[in-house]
Amino acid sequence: MAYYQSSPSAGRHFLQIPGPTNVPDRVLRAMDNPTMDHRGPDFGKFGAQLLAKVRQVFKTAGPVVIYPASGTGAWEAALVNTLSPGDRVLMCETGWFAHLWQEMAERLALKPELIETDWRRGADVAAIEAALRADKAHGIKAVCVVHNETSTGCTSRIDEVRQAIDAAGHPALLLVDTISSLGSIDYRHDEWGVDVTIAGSQKGLMLPPGLSFNAVSAKALRAAETAKLTRSFWDWRPMLASNATGYFPYTPATNLLYGLDAALDMLAEEGLENVFARHDRFAEATRRAVRHWGLQVQCEDPRHYSSALTAVRLPEGHGANALRGVILEKFNMSLGNGLGRLNDRVFRIGHLGDFGPLSLVGALGGVEMGLAAAGVPHKAGGVQAAMAYLNGNA
Repeated sequence: MAYYQSSPSAGRHFLQIPGPTNVPDRVLRAMDNPTMDHRGPDFGKFGAQLLAKVRQVFKTAGPVVIYPASGTGAWEAALVNTLSPGDRVLMCETGWFAHLWQEMAERLALKPELIETDWRRGADVAAIEAALRADKAHGIKAVCVVHNETSTGCTSRIDEVRQAIDAAGHPALLLVDTISSLGSIDYRHDEWGVDVTIAGSQKGLMLPPGLSFNAVSAKALRAAETAKLTRSFWDWRPMLASNATGYFPYTPATNLLYGLDAALDMLAEEGLENVFARHDRFAEATRRAVRHWGLQVQCEDPRHYSSALTAVRLPEGHGANALRGVILEKFNMSLGNGLGRLNDRVFRIGHLGDFGPLSLVGALGGVEMGLAAAGVPHKAGGVQAAMAYLNGNA
């Protein structure tokens, strides 16, 4: 059985969750190639070229470590390679995934200090600066920020976080989660002074789940030499030693690496700036549809709008989970659910990855039909509002 659907229906399934995203045919075909000997000479050439190529999407001249893992593994790798038991880490709870990263830090015997938000905006830069200024003894060893919070549709300003750290004159490392933004939203590892950038394969990189990434600064590499948290599988040092010749210290996910190679070529051929502009355009079209319907965008600060997804709040008395169920049953489309405190309060429309204007119009059409079928109060015509914007901003 190639694909499981409990209620098969005609037409392709619309996967409009904010990741995993739809995998392009070109990437699927690349993954379909025979597995090569990961110790042979051809793999060394392939690996060296791929490791050089992947740096471009992070906008870094430094190393990028690739693990056969989900983004959660990359979270752990970032922490255990740079920190020691009992280290204080400053974390901004911008949503569910920031909360999960905090829980991981606690389990690893770190001491997270949390800056809370209302989950309707990105990281509180002023609060980060104030906390670092108050830390006269420099006991805080790292600042951890989620760039694009997948649960809320809010994007933090990492350039401003870096400015806040510098303004406070604090030596803390900057660790940034770009799992749902890399390849979809402008991001600059080197320029913004990020020490570890965390990413996953299944969103803007247009791959299935299974690869995770750490882009690593020279400062982070120095921290790794004195970090005391236990590490084995996640240790950067054997990875970087093998990567120097294009190889990996253990069996890599070879066919996923083939897919990554094809996906990176696709991003380069379109041009990263064009990729970002496309995502910006689709996000604004989606927000215009939401406002026309008379619904609220979860993100309240326009400077923090996400270009990868839009989280939509439903009116009181109407459950987002019931709406998603109606849309799945009647129109064969999956939307993201609300997470944590937003469970049943919001649904999430993913508009990232291998995604064109007709895909967006179809997705918004499914939402509008679903609102009517589920009896959610709204004003018809949101799809037309989105199309009007797209026609004027092609």
